[in-house]
This record gives sequence, C-alpha cells and structure tokens, in this order.
Amino acid sequence: MSQPELNRRLSSMDSSFLYFEKKETPMHIGSVSLFDGEIPFENFVAMLDAKMHLLPRYQQIVVPDPFNLGHPTWEHDHNFNIRNHIFRLQIDAPGGEKELIDLAGRIFTPMMERNKPLWDIYLVYGLEGGKTAMICRVHHCMVDGMSGVDLLKIVLDFSPTPAPIPPKPAAKVREPQPDPTRRLFDSILGGMQEGMNRWMEFQNGLLNLTQALTEQSSREAMINISGEIPKILRPAERLPFNGALSGEKRMVWNTFNFAEARAIRGALSGTVNDVVLTALSGAVSRYVESHGQSVAGRKIRFMVPVSLRQEDQHGALGNLVSILPVEIPLDVKDPIARFRYVNQKTMTMKGGRVAEGLNLFSALMGILPAPMQALMGALSTANIPVPAMNMISTNVPGPQVPLYAMGHRMTAYYPYVPVGYAVGCGCAIMSYDQHLYFGLTADLKAMPDVERLRDQLYDSFYELRKAAGVEEIKPQPVKAKAAKGKRG
Repeated sequence: MSQPELNRRLSSMDSSFLYFEKKETPMHIGSVSLFDGEIPFENFVAMLDAKMHLLPRYQQIVVPDPFNLGHPTWEHDHNFNIRNHIFRLQIDAPGGEKELIDLAGRIFTPMMERNKPLWDIYLVYGLEGGKTAMICRVHHCMVDGMSGVDLLKIVLDFSPTPAPIPPKPAAKVREPQPDPTRRLFDSILGGMQEGMNRWMEFQNGLLNLTQALTEQSSREAMINISGEIPKILRPAERLPFNGALSGEKRMVWNTFNFAEARAIRGALSGTVNDVVLTALSGAVSRYVESHGQSVAGRKIRFMVPVSLRQEDQHGALGNLVSILPVEIPLDVKDPIARFRYVNQKTMTMKGGRVAEGLNLFSALMGILPAPMQALMGALSTANIPVPAMNMISTNVPGPQVPLYAMGHRMTAYYPYVPVGYAVGCGCAIMSYDQHLYFGLTADLKAMPDVERLRDQLYDSFYELRKAAGVEEIKPQPVKAKAAKGKRG
C-alpha cells in the first residue's frame, strides 16, 4: 500500500478530538479481536517493529503549538520504543467472554498518555480454546473508521504465510529544530493555512450543493428535508442511557451472519445499514420498555458518521467524515414497517445532502482561530444536561476475506467507539470475513446494564430476519489468499 504524504499540523476536526477530551470522555477508538492459537509475543513485537516504517504517524507525538496560535503538530518521537506500545497480558485460564469483557473495559476506560504516540496493543493470553485476544486503542485525532481499516491491512496479513516486508527506505536527515522566530512564523502561517483550507472546503461544498440544485431529484429531496432541519437542531429527548457519565467504560458485543443481513436487505429493497439501524432501534425500544418507560410517541436520534474520503485518500490518516442524524420512532413494533421508515428516512437525508450541509457548518467552525477552538473545548463539560443525540451508530465495511497475525487467523473483530457528553451508549459495526460484528460501548454510570441491550439486539435482528422471510444461512468458509511477493 502506498503511503501518502502526511500533514504535519492537525486539522480543526482532528484537533477537536484533543480539545474536547475529558476523563469522562476519552477520545480513542479501538477494537477487540480474537485469533486462533497463541500468537508468539516476541515474534509479533519484532514483526510490527519491522513494519513501523510503513506507519510513520505511529512514531509521532502530538505537540501543542508553542505560541498557542495554531493547532498542534505531529513531531517525531526521538524516544520511540515499540515496547512502550505493545503489552502482554495473562488472565487466569481458561478465560471466557466475561473475563475478556471485564479486561477490555479496564483498558478502554483511561485517557491515553500524550507524551508518546497515541496508540497501543495488548495481546491477551489464557483464553479458553488456546485463543489469543488483541485489544487495540488509537486516538481519534489520528484516524477515523475508514483509515483505521486501511491500517489494519498493514498490521495484519491476507495469508497465513506473510508476504515479505518492504525494505526500509534510506533514513532521512532530520532538519534541526527551527529557531524561535521561525517557529513563531510557522504558528502564524499554520493557523492562516488551516483557516484558508476550511474556507476553501466551505466554498467547494457550497458549490457542490448549488450544482446539486440543478437536478430535479435533488431539489425535491432538499425541499422534503427542509422540515426536518429544525427538528434535528433541537436537543434529543433523553433515553435511559442519556445522562451523567463517570468515564468508566464497558464493551460488549454481538455477532451476526453478513449473508443474512444482505439477504434481508435484498428481500426488503434497502441497504445493510438500514438493516443495522432497524435492528438497533428495535433493541433500544425493548430496552426502554424494560426500564418501565413508555415508547409511545418517542424517538431515538442516531448520529451516523458518513465518510467523505475519496478513492485517492484511502491510506491517508486523520478524519474525513460528516454525520447523518437519523430519528426513528420507538413505537413502531412491526419490523418491516420500521425498516421501511428507516430506508425512506435515510434515502431522504442522503438525497437532501444533509451530511454535506452539516460538513459546511463544520468547515465554518474550523475557520475560527485555533485558540478559540481550544478554549471552547476547555470550557465544555462532559456532563451536559441534554444530549445532541441519543446514540452514535458507525458502520465500517471491512475485508470479507480472513486476515492473519503471524499465521494465526483472526476469527472475530469487535470495534469500539467512544461515548460521552450525555451519550452513555454507542454502537460500532464492522463487516469482516462474512460476519457483522457489533461493539456496544457503555458508560457504567449512565448504563450499567449494557448486556441487556446486547441480548435485545439479538432478539430484534432475528425478529427482522423472520419477518423478511429469510432463513438461517450457514457461513461459507473463505479460503485464504495466496501470499504475494510484495504488497500492492
């Protein structure tokens, strides 16, 4: 995979994940994955160390602007040591799912230390069946979901027999530290450049929306969506998991057959993400009722991240996303009717270019000087009285062929999404190797019983599958790819 040129200064969006981070709201993404057999720890460390030249950002630290005039910059960590990032953990054998869930919660709870590159990997041994678990954390200022998948393809292999690692390029002569005058000008110019970039982004987005108005279908969709705008600008109605947070996290997970999700999509003429939102909203409806609350006339507002990453930007780090706010009634009991509603709503929102419009707003906010954005983050409080949304639901497509670490097949991949600011529960979904893997994140103060939602998600999905007339489908094994001489 070719490595694109990396920006030295963080963008406004990337910086926001640092500015708004609190102990109640650590801003790292991550995953819990399972592998057949025991991955030899020392060999894994040596393998990843040999690949670090393919991951230059992972050898850099975030450095605040010395004059607080611009956003932070990425600087080479002269003390980089791979052993500060990869750790071996042993749990009492035979460790089951509960023990792994408890361990993952303890790892995902604290904020990441900013005095070293913002990533770490934990290899967990002692699991039943001789399996190895891998728990990964990467700060959200470094990657979004799509670029995280691109990186997964570098760390892991497509074959049990790994392809040769590309040789390290000749070491570059590092420039000496600039003098204070040069650093001052860098700060001033960096802030100006970021403001200009966001202004150009705003202008290009406005031009694209204007061009979209020349199409009859787009004009009609924008007219249809105009009535929804005031609704999504209002705070969301609180659900049982929307409230004060402690910062203590818990992650549980579900696994579904991807072929069944696609069969439901085909039977009902929608998308896989429609299937996901239908099942998830059905589970939330059950969860609300299980807390003794009525769902009559109530809705859940999902914030669905939408990737704005173009084909030539795959492999680039940072965040290139907008959001799509989707409100779904909780009192629609018929799963087919709920699916139709979700499909119509998402199609209307996409046709009305809502994600692009909200990205325009984000670009305008990015024009604000960096010190003002940092001040807004510093003054924000993690325990706001009302949430802007009820839950985040991010769905990232992954490879549909098996991946390997040191010849050991990855048998499951559960993604982790951060939660905070009165949003006590989030859901991340990853499709991998013919399965859909759901990771449910909860703040234990706001939602001490996230396992209940996990179980209700199974009930909701299978209810939808039955209503769609889809039979159970047995997973079809996929053969591993043959190792290639070099990476494409």
